[in-house]
Amino acid sequence: MKKTGEERFLLKNNETDIRLLEFWQWNQSDLLSNALRGKLAEFIVARAVKATTGMRVEWDMFDLITPDGIKIEVKSAAYVQSWQQAKNSTISFGIAPAKGWEASTNTYAAEIKRNADVYVFCLLSEQDRSVVNPLNLDQWEFFVLATEQINQEKGNQKTIGLNNLLKMKPVRTRFLGLAEAVQEVMKK
Repeated sequence: MKKTGEERFLLKNNETDIRLLEFWQWNQSDLLSNALRGKLAEFIVARAVKATTGMRVEWDMFDLITPDGIKIEVKSAAYVQSWQQAKNSTISFGIAPAKGWEASTNTYAAEIKRNADVYVFCLLSEQDRSVVNPLNLDQWEFFVLATEQINQEKGNQKTIGLNNLLKMKPVRTRFLGLAEAVQEVMKK
């Protein structure tokens, strides 16, 4: 069941003044953190493709499923990180095939493969630390590819840099065109 943030911690079966929202603020405020930025990217894509009715499932075979059944893997990268940097990061995305885990059955798949239909590569493209804001959807770029194309062109490759990704001619879009880009890739 989705939480509101107003839920209270309990002590001796009594509500305390500690709200779940406080934990979220304490734990989830660094949106440039690699792990959290990845989850934020999943949420942004989920909103674009209308896949936020349920809750995020950690470690499932793919990140999202659209209302019409398209399975999506979301990958995230950014030039600016939480830590102090001498220079901006080189952009790279993980694309390794994996032995997927099925959350609903608590079982692992028999084969190692890419389990989604589509990959959405999310790039927080702002390079100026003083203005980077992961909540600004205008600072994100999205690159969409069919998993089949990745399998054909990259085989068992584990990562892909931005330049090599662009050579694959992904559908490149901003937030407002993301849902259509996912549909377009599925029709190819």
